[in-house]
Amino acid sequence: MRTAYSVETVRAAERELMARLPEGALMQRAAAGLAAACADVLGRVYGSRVVLLIGSGDNGGDALYAGARLARRGAGVTAVLLAPERTHPGGLAALRRAGGTLVTPGAAEQIVRRADLVVDGIVGIGGKGGLRPDAAPLAELAADSRAAVVAVDLPSGIEADTGEVLGAAVRADLTVTFGTHKPGLLIDPAREYAGSVRLVDIGLELPDQAELEALQHADVAARLPVPGAASDKYRRGVLGVAAGSARYPGAAVLAVSGALRGGAGAVRYVGPAGDAVIAAFPETLVSDKGPHKAGRVQAWVVGPGAGDDASAVAEVLAAEVPVLVDADGLRLAERGAVRARSAPTLMTPHAGEAAALLGVSRAVVEGARLASVRELAGLYGATVLLKGATTLVADAGGGVVRVNSTGTAWLATAGSGDVLSGLAGSLLAAGLSAVDAGSVAAYVHGLAGRFAADGAPAGAHDVASAIPAAWRDIRD
Repeated sequence: MRTAYSVETVRAAERELMARLPEGALMQRAAAGLAAACADVLGRVYGSRVVLLIGSGDNGGDALYAGARLARRGAGVTAVLLAPERTHPGGLAALRRAGGTLVTPGAAEQIVRRADLVVDGIVGIGGKGGLRPDAAPLAELAADSRAAVVAVDLPSGIEADTGEVLGAAVRADLTVTFGTHKPGLLIDPAREYAGSVRLVDIGLELPDQAELEALQHADVAARLPVPGAASDKYRRGVLGVAAGSARYPGAAVLAVSGALRGGAGAVRYVGPAGDAVIAAFPETLVSDKGPHKAGRVQAWVVGPGAGDDASAVAEVLAAEVPVLVDADGLRLAERGAVRARSAPTLMTPHAGEAAALLGVSRAVVEGARLASVRELAGLYGATVLLKGATTLVADAGGGVVRVNSTGTAWLATAGSGDVLSGLAGSLLAAGLSAVDAGSVAAYVHGLAGRFAADGAPAGAHDVASAIPAAWRDIRD
């Protein structure tokens, strides 16, 4: 599992470690890892042209020491100093001894345009509000050049703790981060600026409780439900699906398709799209008498394509089993009814739906995804899965947020969210917690999207069909 820690936690761990190490040793560890990563990007160090963009903080020191290492291997290294009087003195001396060149920003344009590699050491993890006016043109130069851009610890200008981008920022091809991931490297929109991320271990001792978690194959495999020898369809969990309408029968079919592939033993469908569901999936148990007469279930999914059927939403929310609320259900669910529930509730909005629930614009949610998912979880007293290029899952208790990025842009297709709802609901019925059901479903769904698309457009039904392949890939 990948974990990410806040700036405050990282700085406390760094102070504790530096108190036990010789002066400057921690920076040398970081510089060695950074130089090795830069060498890998260059392929051939000797004769390459490297430009360092240097601010006044320790990130600038890391870049200078790394540049000195590259210069000693035969690279031509030039440092562009944004604050010459406040540049890290030890790093500056090391680069000079290694034969590096120093210039001011006014002389940077041609140097950057000819570079093979640009190292971003402008601002560290404490930077706020985007790049200053004197640094922003350097970020633009690097983006327009042919050089690979490597960011030190995180791209300058992004918000380390939140993933927000509040002004100009460096766009990196690779970010070399030290000790641990920072939340901004895993959350959009800042994640888009980080490129690939390489973690360098510098010996930090961090607390068990992280701010952010990202599941990996082994973590998901350990959470996937597996039937035992004594299992039957009821012991495996039965999921109820209240979805679809005369106008949107396909939403019901897609939600059921995700549910049947999600590990539950049986799926009960309730709603007006029973004929379409049975035609596609004859194994589904269909009823038209409302959720309260559907029979025993271990969890419900309500809302996909439901139109204005508020009665079904109210009935489901009154059930004493875990409930997943999606799509139209989010609009129809009363906040008080959700907060009053004793059983777990998982809400799965996209940015537009989250914005409507919070009373803000979609742009606000997309620009501050971490804050938005936490606020929504607290407001409704529920676990919230905020869909997007990176999916965030937060519980109402304000604990660790899960982040997932296994998906593909091809998942931005009609009905994809219905499949996800069915899949996550099935995991709820199988006994997973709301946080695990949401984060595991997002991981499997994203991987299935990759398998289904394989570089080409794919429909939601293709994604559902690829869930077994994703499941096997994770288990194997």
